Amino acid sequence: MRLISLLKTAGVAAALAHMTMSTANAATAGATVDAIKKRGELVCGVSQGSAGLSIADKQGRWTGLDADLCRALATAVLGDPQKTRFVPLSSQQRFPALQGGEIDVLNRNTTITSSRDAGLGIVSAGIVFYDGQGFLVPKKLGVKSATELDGAQVCVQPGTVNEQNLVDYFKKHKLNYRPVVIENLVELEQAFYAGRCDVYLSDASTLAASRAARAANPDDFVILPERINKSPLGPFVRQDDPNWTAIVRWTVNALVAAEELGITSRNVDSQAQSSDAQVRRLLGLDPGIGKSFGLDEGWARNVIKAVGNYGEVWDRNLGAATPLKLDRGLNRQWNQGGLLYSPPFQ
Repeated sequence: MRLISLLKTAGVAAALAHMTMSTANAATAGATVDAIKKRGELVCGVSQGSAGLSIADKQGRWTGLDADLCRALATAVLGDPQKTRFVPLSSQQRFPALQGGEIDVLNRNTTITSSRDAGLGIVSAGIVFYDGQGFLVPKKLGVKSATELDGAQVCVQPGTVNEQNLVDYFKKHKLNYRPVVIENLVELEQAFYAGRCDVYLSDASTLAASRAARAANPDDFVILPERINKSPLGPFVRQDDPNWTAIVRWTVNALVAAEELGITSRNVDSQAQSSDAQVRRLLGLDPGIGKSFGLDEGWARNVIKAVGNYGEVWDRNLGAATPLKLDRGLNRQWNQGGLLYSPPFQ
């Protein structure tokens, strides 16, 4: 019996050793990270222009929540937020670009769904924005609810979750509509504000951004109160590199955890003296976390210093001081009535 027990113990030890070796290999065998380092830049797929999420100014500088996540990832891997190349993509271009290796990560206000996670060879890597689809209409129509949209012409992009939700909503409520399907986002918005359609359907964040940036008089348009579906937005990567998936997911978590712990771009350096175990692990002051990803121990500290914590990123791109003036709502921290929650760094 003692011999059997020893054999069992030896077998468990061997299995644990094998698991440890496999984990170590996974942390250093990231083909995507190797490609990014060899190239010297992160290639990030973004929208063709959505204020607050990803949009380029006249000088070609990209701003927005998604754009800042791109910079955060470049900082995590290369130590420099400027080593980011932004690739604007339409809704129909985005997944083939990721599948074909033209981009390293897709940060393009993309809704996470079961079919996208399981059927396209790609996978979501965290939620950066809890959103929902809504309707933007001219105030002059006098419409107060989406249930009053019978017979409306609706502007929508093809190949999006929005398009399917439009079909589902109008069928459920026994309403008729005429779709105006335009792939290019800028052309679609121009069509809406020119009066070619009565309604613009998209995520509420996209509608707020559009109204602020594209409408000649934003006060002439209103977002109706209904949200016809949940729309958690987040980055997508290819399924063939679990190390890169983990890095993307935990970079998002680092921004969220930093806000909860009170770490900002302004005070991150002074946190070197912190005795808080959570702070020390997140910032790499107590080593181990960085190594598990195959990154420098101070990768999260560098990210926070470069782009700030989640709250800073939100306030800079979407908050009260911006033209969008979006309330954080569900995007508050979990201990403030929202859904933001980072698993532990340990």
